[in-house]
Amino acid sequence: MAETKVALVTGASRGAGAGIARGFGELGYTVYVTGRTITPGDARGWDGTVLPGTVAETAAKVTELGGKGIPVMCDHGDDEQVAALFKQIEEEQGQLDVLVNNAAYIHHQLIEKKPFWEKELDAAKILDVGLRSAYVASWHAAKMMVKQGSGVIAF
Repeated sequence: MAETKVALVTGASRGAGAGIARGFGELGYTVYVTGRTITPGDARGWDGTVLPGTVAETAAKVTELGGKGIPVMCDHGDDEQVAALFKQIEEEQGQLDVLVNNAAYIHHQLIEKKPFWEKELDAAKILDVGLRSAYVASWHAAKMMVKQGSGVIAF
């Protein structure tokens, strides 16, 4: 196994994921930064305001802090994109030391104070990108980690 450690942080365009990715950068890790935001201004909050952050911006900060940031646009609700991501990591690095499952789908009605049955069914996507996507990513990561005899999966 190489001396440089490799991490994958899902949902790292902004927020906690971006902070976690930067932390790995400070430790000198190669960090795969995933998310759906690749163009500044594309992501919008519930009220329509522009959300900061892109996968490229986070990856650049990882590199600036001493690691190597690699941005990858990935919709973690799409199993084929996730499989391609792990194939890329395997081919480029040959290892994965840490997976941080952070990707999530947050529907605007999840915080509304009303019964769930009065909310849009689309709010259930939190189960697809959150719970299910973490399981899928962990499934791929475990295959690599068992083969190399080490690794950590965090949520």
